[in-house]
Amino acid sequence: MPVDRRWVERNLGYDPIATPPPPATFAFAPAAKAANVEDLQREIIDFDSEAPAGLQFLSFTSATGLSRYIDVPWPKRLAPKTGPKPSGSSDSPLPRADVLVVTWTVDEGHALSRVLTPGKDSHNDYQSYTHNFETISKKMRAGCPALEAKRLGAYWTTTIGSKSIVIFKSDSHMSQDGPQLPNIDVWRQLIQEVRPTLVITTGTAGGIGKQFEVGDVIVSPIVRFDCISKFKKQPFAQANYASSAAQTTHFAAARSLFKVNAPQLPKDNTRLPKIIRVAPKALASCVVTTDFFGFDTSDNHYKLQGLGDVSEMGDAVLGLVATEMGGSAPRWLAIRNVSDPQIKADGLTLKQQAQIAAQIYKGFGRWSSVCSAITCWASIAAE
Repeated sequence: MPVDRRWVERNLGYDPIATPPPPATFAFAPAAKAANVEDLQREIIDFDSEAPAGLQFLSFTSATGLSRYIDVPWPKRLAPKTGPKPSGSSDSPLPRADVLVVTWTVDEGHALSRVLTPGKDSHNDYQSYTHNFETISKKMRAGCPALEAKRLGAYWTTTIGSKSIVIFKSDSHMSQDGPQLPNIDVWRQLIQEVRPTLVITTGTAGGIGKQFEVGDVIVSPIVRFDCISKFKKQPFAQANYASSAAQTTHFAAARSLFKVNAPQLPKDNTRLPKIIRVAPKALASCVVTTDFFGFDTSDNHYKLQGLGDVSEMGDAVLGLVATEMGGSAPRWLAIRNVSDPQIKADGLTLKQQAQIAAQIYKGFGRWSSVCSAITCWASIAAE
């Protein structure tokens, strides 16, 4: 479903071009001026719907906060069970677990924690993680989120059936950490400490193609880089990586579980969000990792069409690290939900299109992430 400023007006209550949100609604102040499209990527990472700027955004728009979240009616014996406070200090290694789930933005963290660690919020409750921060942070550029937070991320544990899980909200980002790519070091360390048999990277993404609606979930064992900017000279710039296919046993149940919170998704949605399982060799349907703030447009400005189903800015790093690990690497999946669909280019500058994409994320990123979090549950429950 290609969207435009009128779509935003119908679904969020304002025209983002004629009546842009006031500066007080922005978590990253430079993004309010939108002089640099990359600032909008940082806004997406930092935006917190439960912080003062987020509450200002909710009051300006018709968007809803996670206070309206309805607990998911899980099947018996498969409900996520939040673990106790992790032992040790923030500088301790992560605990061992069967599964490692990693998410990225503040609002993705809110949604994932509501679903998989009931009663604990990733922003307010999770244990800070600073193990080897002093060493890894030396590779980070000034002003990146991890340096500002003075940590690599935060985590908690949970169980689903017999599976133990570490839920990790990362403050390290491929798009933000700088040219030395310390996010590679972070991934290696997380995997080495948790020693999982399955790793999931999850969160929001931009839909590629007009068939997607906000909330649709792509479950992909394939990721590819599309680096044409910061990392275009790296050997991995156009590389792709594959793991094993996702188990679909609980996907139908997961989609049914979307129903209780689906009313918070855009009213222009024509159906319940879908779960799209990507086959191991279906490269054209994979998750695309860009090194620029790209999104699909009706005129295919960023040439994303045909590369995959969704684009984001980090998942292929996991594929790279797993490939370097060789036979010792765990299975992995990229589970991404569509937070912003294809943008109609007609009559809009590229900057205006980027503003629309960012505003849709701010309105619905947390609610679409509820869908991907439930899909993570389904993928783990099937193990």
